[in-house]
Order: sequence, then C-alpha cells, then structure tokens
Amino acid sequence: MIAAFRQYFALCGDLLYWLVVAPFLGKPWRMGHTFAQIVRIGVHAVPMSALTAMTIGVVLAMQSAAQLAKLGATMYVPGLVSSSLVRELAPLITAVIVIGRSGSAVTAELGTMKVSEEIEALEVMAIPPMSWLIVPRFLAMVIMLPLLTVFGIYVGLAGGWLISHFSLHMSTPYFVSHALEYVELRDVGIGMLKSGVFGVLIITIACSIGLNVTGGAEGVGLATTRSVVVSLLTVFIANALLTALFFF
Repeated sequence: MIAAFRQYFALCGDLLYWLVVAPFLGKPWRMGHTFAQIVRIGVHAVPMSALTAMTIGVVLAMQSAAQLAKLGATMYVPGLVSSSLVRELAPLITAVIVIGRSGSAVTAELGTMKVSEEIEALEVMAIPPMSWLIVPRFLAMVIMLPLLTVFGIYVGLAGGWLISHFSLHMSTPYFVSHALEYVELRDVGIGMLKSGVFGVLIITIACSIGLNVTGGAEGVGLATTRSVVVSLLTVFIANALLTALFFF
C-alpha cells in the first residue's frame, strides 16, 4: 500500500514537471497525440454517456413525479431533475462511465506496453515515456470529462422533458423555465469543478497502476480490475468530500 502511494505521487510529480516546466525548456507537449487521445477517451465515449444520461433523466423524472403527485406538486419536477443532474448526478455518472470505458483501457494499454518492454524501448531511444504516453492522456481526460458532463446534463434534461411533456403534460417553455429557475451559476461551477477533479484522479490512477504492472498478461488483467475499483472508490470519496465542502 505504501509503495503504491509512493508510485502514485511520484507519477504526479513527474506529470506536473512535464506539464508546467518542460514546455519552457524546449520540451513541448505532443499535440497530435493529445488530439488522438481526445478522440479515444472522450469522443468515443459520447454514445454510452448519452444513453446513460438519458435513462437517468427519465428515471429521475418518473420517480420524482410519482412522489410529488401525492402532494400535488408535480410542478417541481423540472427543478428537481435539473438541480440533481447539474450538482451531483451528471458529474458522477459520467465519471463512472469514463472509468469503466476509458480509464480501464488506459491501464490495460500502458500495462501491456510495460510487460512487453515497449516503455523501456522508448527510454532507450531517448523518448520520455511521460511526455509521449502520459501527458496526452492526462490532457485529453481533463478536457473531455467536463465536456462530457455538460453533454450529459443536456441529454439528461431531455430525458426529464420527455416524461414531463408526454406524461405530466407540461409545455416545453414551462419545463425549460422551471428547470433553469432552480439552477444557479454556482451550481454549474461546482459541477464542472467536480468533473475536473474526477478527471485528474481517474487518469492519474489509471496511468500509475498501468505503468507498474508486473506478471505478464495475468498482471495486466489484475491491474485493470484494480484500476477500475480504486478509481471508483476514489471518485465516490472525492464526490462526498466536495459535496460536504460546498454544502457547509
């Protein structure tokens, strides 16, 4: 456990150097690799994120409508859906989807390169693995996770609108105005902050575990599973801490 923490913080230190210091020393980021990772990590995750966000919006609207109808307060359904998505559900659910799809893929890819000695080959050719492999993935994750969260908010609201419009017979202007009424700019900022923090945690954990794989193909599989589990636990804990921080 202590060794794992040491490896993780060592990677974070090296990453910070290559992000902040190295560009001023004539060692810039590889933008081509970054754009390729943006497509692999973010763009390819759009369909799954959209489907998940849609179902969350639909279920949230149905469950809240069923309970609020008992009180004759279905008018609050749009506000409940929008505030829940922006503050909590969209950042968290999007992070979970990205962990399962992209975080695990990063760990498996780096782990395979590690056990096949491709990373050592890069070092022999005087190509820094941190600049070549880690920085593009880090930038892609930090850029795309908040964007996927924003997209998920819109799709989730569309799911809530479907229930509100066709089941509760709310007009579209009514739904939109009441959904916006219960969301403040501060809530949007908190949601984006959470997404940024989640992105940093997900990609650094995935890279740290992937770069320290041992044991061949079996070790890659075990490392991928460990990466998903650790990332999920870390994101849930971070979400609780951030929520408590802004709540109090």
